[in-house]
Amino acid sequence: MSVALIILAAGKGTRMKSDLPKVLHPIAGAPMLHHAMQTGAALDPARTIVVAGHGADQVQAAALAHDPAVEVVIQEEQLGTGHAVDQVRAALDGFEGDVVVLFGDTPFLQPETLTRMVQARRTHDVVVLGFDIAAVQPRYGRLVMDGDRLVKIVEYKDATEDERGIRFTNSGLIACEAKTLFALLSEVTNNNASGEYYLTAVPELANAKGLKVTAIKCDEAETLGIDSRTDLAGADAIFQARARAELLDSGVTMMAPDTVYLSFDTVIGRDALIEPNVVFGPAVTVESGATIRAFSHLEGCHVSRGAIVGPYARLRPGAELAEDVRVGNFVEIKNATLAEGAKVNHLSYIGDASVGAASNIGAGTITCNYDGVMKHRTEIGARAFIGSNTMLVAPVSVGDEAMTGSGSVITSDVDDGALAIARAPQVEKPGMARKLFELLKAKKARQSRGS
Repeated sequence: MSVALIILAAGKGTRMKSDLPKVLHPIAGAPMLHHAMQTGAALDPARTIVVAGHGADQVQAAALAHDPAVEVVIQEEQLGTGHAVDQVRAALDGFEGDVVVLFGDTPFLQPETLTRMVQARRTHDVVVLGFDIAAVQPRYGRLVMDGDRLVKIVEYKDATEDERGIRFTNSGLIACEAKTLFALLSEVTNNNASGEYYLTAVPELANAKGLKVTAIKCDEAETLGIDSRTDLAGADAIFQARARAELLDSGVTMMAPDTVYLSFDTVIGRDALIEPNVVFGPAVTVESGATIRAFSHLEGCHVSRGAIVGPYARLRPGAELAEDVRVGNFVEIKNATLAEGAKVNHLSYIGDASVGAASNIGAGTITCNYDGVMKHRTEIGARAFIGSNTMLVAPVSVGDEAMTGSGSVITSDVDDGALAIARAPQVEKPGMARKLFELLKAKKARQSRGS
């Protein structure tokens, strides 16, 4: 049966104290919303609908950036979770299948849990996701069970003493056949202290109609919601710990795992070595056997087998390093390809460029790629040698096995095998240094007396 995924993302998140909608605050370099969408995608949903409200334009843009096929429905007034889901009624009119409701601020839900919810839906009309709490907490609604039947969800403030002692609590997630869900939502009222329409009313209404209602259990950590900056920091720490453990288990060596920061989509192959204090931004792939040395920062790049990066290197989006490339300390690579065995060992900027196989880029080299309006490319051939402190003023090319003299400013193409030297002639004036120093010292002395 087809599945429609509804992700609730309309809340402001007042406790975040931010102009940014809560679901757009990042965990491991990606908005919380993207984490929820990525988990939901494991169900291969026929439809994915995000309900936006506060900061709707920003939420919509973020959702579409992650999945261009996503649909966004606006909840003009935030009148509760039941009201939020009901905003999707028109969009799913005529949809034949199940609806699974997720929250955009619950980033750790596992795909396997969603799969179990959908499987339980095959034998029940309504399925709720719950978890056991270790100690009594007034924050959560209680799931009142009779065997495997979920009788109702009761909020802590409305619960009896016996109900407050229940450890099985509500996550807020629900799965239900689409027509059944919207029929039940039509009967939900806002007759409560908050004047809101709650999704939690659906199970009790379903029971009253003789429908089969149940709840399945997951680990509490999966249901962690993010309501504050403290929660956000804690969630990021949880993600990092899990991601590091997974990499270590897969055969990656990290000398000081707690100092390595990973993104939600970092890919590192087995036998790679990651030294301390490395930051991986989004969209980084490091192949097996590569080494990333200490204090390096990588984003939007690909590092091939046997390459060595750092220490103190920066790889920016579009950096493509082939096998056995060397990128050393205080080197920045951006939108550039380095072919097999190329070396840029220190103090250089290579941007909007290609560097051929086995070429050596001397210290202090800069590809001058920006004229103030447009970006231009530099092409360096194979086995070329670029002398230290060379300025390559793009667009320009240096041929195979060509060489530039140290301190050159290269503004014209260099042919294969040629040596290019482009620097002003050295002029020497005998005795002038001593005279200049004497003049400067005398001037300083006069200024000191005057002060």
